[in-house]
Amino acid sequence: MKIVYSERHAKHDPQTFLVRGVIQRNAEQPERALRLLAAAQAAGHAVEAPKPSGLAPAQAIHTPEYLDFLQVAAREWSKLPGAGPEVVPNVHPARYPATYPKGLVGRAGWHQADTGCPIGPHTWDAALAASETAVTAADLVLAGVREAYALCRPPGHHAFADMAGGFCFLNNSAIAAQHLRRDHARVAVLDVDVHHGNGTQGIFFERDDVLTVSIHADPSTYYPYFWGHAHETGTGKGHGFNLNLPLPLGSPDAPWLEAGDKALARIKTFAPTALVVALGLDAAASDPLQGLKVSGAGFHAMAGKIASLGLPTVLVQEGGYLSDDLGQNLVQFLAGFEAGRR
Repeated sequence: MKIVYSERHAKHDPQTFLVRGVIQRNAEQPERALRLLAAAQAAGHAVEAPKPSGLAPAQAIHTPEYLDFLQVAAREWSKLPGAGPEVVPNVHPARYPATYPKGLVGRAGWHQADTGCPIGPHTWDAALAASETAVTAADLVLAGVREAYALCRPPGHHAFADMAGGFCFLNNSAIAAQHLRRDHARVAVLDVDVHHGNGTQGIFFERDDVLTVSIHADPSTYYPYFWGHAHETGTGKGHGFNLNLPLPLGSPDAPWLEAGDKALARIKTFAPTALVVALGLDAAASDPLQGLKVSGAGFHAMAGKIASLGLPTVLVQEGGYLSDDLGQNLVQFLAGFEAGRR
């Protein structure tokens, strides 16, 4: 399979992660991508660098104010008296009508949903490289390649049009889907990450040209908490074009694959001509975030089901954190996808 990967991701090395009031090392570490890359190369997959695409693909998804914030945040933050090494918000506008602030501390609260998306001096460059990785994979598919895998880091599916969150800054999966819309009237996004793709849902929630489907751990007691519930089906023209399939915490292969069948049935009725898979490997039983209990065989089987749709497909890396099985779970998924194409 064609794999697109940028070494620029490694410059982004977030340190802050607040869990139940305790500051921990951020789980979204550069080693994640290195392990995935090594496993893919060992399995014989060809790797290429992304082509520069600039800001235009991100501008098609994200607001001007947000993109400006991401580009200047680290530099302006470093000038504040007593500022720490990373941009981490300490105030948010919450759910009520609010006015966009001028100061950086206020802008950080406006544009960063939580403390899981600290911005360091190289975050913007890495995020832009991840976006270009997704766009290059989409370009390969637009040029006639049946499938391509964008090894994106940082991930993106928690990023809204104007807000970072959960390790994510630019929504790589949404950017890929929008890019595919150049040649495809209908595109589906299937998110199999253990966490709900809330940013992707928010971006397309009022649209009927991009179907969003997410299989994830029940957000009633799991991140992102406020989004990902079954009753969220879209609004306006988008009503009925968002499907959430939350599963009980700790669900193993069988219910996950059953949810996959429901997801694929909905995708078939939508009849897209291209597909984006937001590939989170953190549904694994061995993943440190412990939301679901999917095995390597489960990833292989799910990939085969998805591939059987026969659609031009962009696989976009989302979650999946440091464990001994991380790389092999990717290999299992890629092998299952290729087997399902035969």
